[in-house]
Amino acid sequence: MATTKLTITIDDDQLDEVRRLVAAGQVANVSGFVRRAVEVALHDAAGWRQMLDGALQETGGPLTKKERMWADAILSRAPRRRGGRRTAAA
Repeated sequence: MATTKLTITIDDDQLDEVRRLVAAGQVANVSGFVRRAVEVALHDAAGWRQMLDGALQETGGPLTKKERMWADAILSRAPRRRGGRRTAAA
């Protein structure tokens, strides 16, 4: 399998934790940890895609442009505050 060297940026705390795992012998090296993390993330993404595709097929197929716009609008909104306004008791 061909590999490519690349540069990534992660938080210092995350790198420290990965290095602790390496020092403890729980992972072979930082590169191996990152390769495994990418593998797991890609597998998870494929699983979610498969689940979404199955759900869409059961409910009428791919989203229409209008449905996608609606979903994007809902998912990109700032979270609503619970409880509403409080009023002073009389």
